[in-house]
Amino acid sequence: MTLKLLAARVALVTGGGQGIGQGIARGLAGAGAHVAIAQRRGEEAEREAAYLRKQHGVEAIGFAVDVTQVDEVARMIPTVQERFGRLDILVNNAGASIAKRLENLSDEEMASSFALNYSSVFWAMRAAFPLMKAQNYGRIINIGSLNGVNAHLFTAPYNASKEAVRALSRTAAVEWGGHGITVNVICPAASSPQAEAYFTANPEMLKKILDQVPAGRMGRAEPDVGPVAVFLASEGSSFVTGSTMFVDGGAHINGVAWRPEVED
Repeated sequence: MTLKLLAARVALVTGGGQGIGQGIARGLAGAGAHVAIAQRRGEEAEREAAYLRKQHGVEAIGFAVDVTQVDEVARMIPTVQERFGRLDILVNNAGASIAKRLENLSDEEMASSFALNYSSVFWAMRAAFPLMKAQNYGRIINIGSLNGVNAHLFTAPYNASKEAVRALSRTAAVEWGGHGITVNVICPAASSPQAEAYFTANPEMLKKILDQVPAGRMGRAEPDVGPVAVFLASEGSSFVTGSTMFVDGGAHINGVAWRPEVED
């Protein structure tokens, strides 16, 4: 019999319909958690929820949310609470990047990146806090990025916003630790539909990157990132908070080359 570390727990995963978020959602469901998936494309969220119900026998729902809109993010938590009665695990995964030289970035592009990658995380955490505090239990997992840790070229808005998430996470870990809430960050290096499309078009870049990854391969969302999220979502991680888990095959140790093509 498989041990269900998260049996009867309830998780909310933003951007859980594909890529790393999907791998995490599937990992949590495989460990017994009921899962709510919030995705900009509601049909994608419901398709993944149906998969989780069928594959893992858990309760799962999917609904459309634009995480760049504070009112929509605030409504996520009541939606989950009304359906499941509680929220134990919040995974802030939704995010995206653009490639552009720093000096060519507009104020609007920088603000848009922070709305998607940082403000959405803050809004979701703020909305989830009262419920987790009342439960005296909460696991918040925010997705960071090696782009920010290694200061990759030409993705300044993404780098800065993701590093801001790490600072936010450490601060929340300090302020909320007394309420049974842990806050941690995963910095993954795993395939996603966007990454696969990019590397298919740029195989020489993929080879150059993998030559510098100690594990010698790209990560896989479900088997590589999912189990780490399960640990951070479980009671076994109660003494782990404010930490960044690098699930990257060692890529963070010396950094890897990443130079997307951009216009001068």
